[in-house]
Amino acid sequence: MNQSAKHVSLTDIVKLLGERIRNIRKEMGLSQEKLGELTGLHEKYIGQVERGEKNLSIDSLYKISNGLNMSLEELFRSLDPIIREDDFGELLELLNKRPKTDHTMILKVAKVILEQRGNK
Repeated sequence: MNQSAKHVSLTDIVKLLGERIRNIRKEMGLSQEKLGELTGLHEKYIGQVERGEKNLSIDSLYKISNGLNMSLEELFRSLDPIIREDDFGELLELLNKRPKTDHTMILKVAKVILEQRGNK
């Protein structure tokens, strides 16, 4: 756990996780109803989770991560990030604020640049 996590309450983490789930769901173009169908959870429950009103069980977290087609690690990735005070940390912070489609594009660009540098 990084140092910033010491100052974050459980309530804050539940709210951050709910916001993350909402952002991912919307990015995927899913309604709460559709995510509910994919997870076997009621759409009202999904709404409560997204608003930070529900403290999720491991089972519900697993169902939601599967419904969003991601691992639990991916779901939690930005909730307690490792703080790095260098160029790599700045890059991670920039990527974290962008949608997955941008991640794919940036990865392709980085590969081209690194291949070119490797050929010199």
